Amino acid sequence: MPGTPARKQNRSRTARAVGAVAGATLLLAACGSTKDTGAAGADGGGSGRVGVILPLLTSPFWQSYNDYVPKMAESEGVDALKTVNSNSDPSQQITDINNQLNQGVKGLVVAPLDSAAIEAGLDQAERKGVPVVAVDVAPDQGKVAMVVRADNVAYGEKACDYLGKNVTSGKVVQIMGDLASVNGRDRSEAFRACVRKNFPKLEVLEIPAKWESDTAASKLDTLLNANPDIKGIYLQAGGVYLAPTLQTLKSKGMLKKAGQDGHIAIVSNDGIPQEYDAIRKGEIDATVSQPADLYARYGMYYIRAAMEGKGFEPGPTDHDSTIVKLPSGILEDQLPAPLVTKDNVDDPKLWGNTVG
Repeated sequence: MPGTPARKQNRSRTARAVGAVAGATLLLAACGSTKDTGAAGADGGGSGRVGVILPLLTSPFWQSYNDYVPKMAESEGVDALKTVNSNSDPSQQITDINNQLNQGVKGLVVAPLDSAAIEAGLDQAERKGVPVVAVDVAPDQGKVAMVVRADNVAYGEKACDYLGKNVTSGKVVQIMGDLASVNGRDRSEAFRACVRKNFPKLEVLEIPAKWESDTAASKLDTLLNANPDIKGIYLQAGGVYLAPTLQTLKSKGMLKKAGQDGHIAIVSNDGIPQEYDAIRKGEIDATVSQPADLYARYGMYYIRAAMEGKGFEPGPTDHDSTIVKLPSGILEDQLPAPLVTKDNVDDPKLWGNTVG
């Protein structure tokens, strides 16, 4: 997914296209697509149980998403089963999909762990005529009715832009996600390319941490021993990397508050309450708010529509987002994900300020 200036201008234009009605993007599918919804079209308008499969529950972000699921299912009129946790295991996730299909679900909402491996589960669902909505991670291949996701290229670009404007030169670290996930790849490549193009005085060091907190902590400790002059850090997932990063810096006497000499500028991703508290304390500087609430809401919205035999087209939506067609041909609703700093951290509209 390119991160060119033209792409960013297009995102800005389409994001401002608020007020376009949902009917502009939600259209009745052609006969071939209706067939792909299986028994849903035959049993009275897409009723039936929906399985919801989580990637993990060790992150506050996914804990929040899990809490939102039953609320949003009720508001969208979806009969969602109790969520299933794949516990960071892509193979287990395929088993979970198969188990849900064997229980007779009529729709699936899945947050893929591995963009390639998930295809096996998607193929199982397609063979049974069960529509699938992917949340947070786009599959490389396979049939899904919609991907509900924010623009992860923009995540990396926003982190790069913030650090680049606050760190004039020196070493910055990106603690990367799992590169088997398109999210990890998009964020890593976008951050790297943005620094190379716009902030050539920065030197990027990288820690592949696979969304694992222990891996992040141990590798950051080792990197800081060899590079005590680090000026900035980009955390690709605050839900799993925030606590170990702050603890590692604190143990080395390197956790200085914003404005103090020696402060390491830190930008994160997720938008969880813990990140907001860290911004308020001056421990980190910014985060990109990944919309856990909207992931749950529109995951349910799109699976209900798909079960009713409806299809979708690229274009602006009525909820400040844009549906785009990925290179694979899959459609993705790119939800807004604002940058949060000390200037707007108390905004009551941010989902991280609405959860306990």
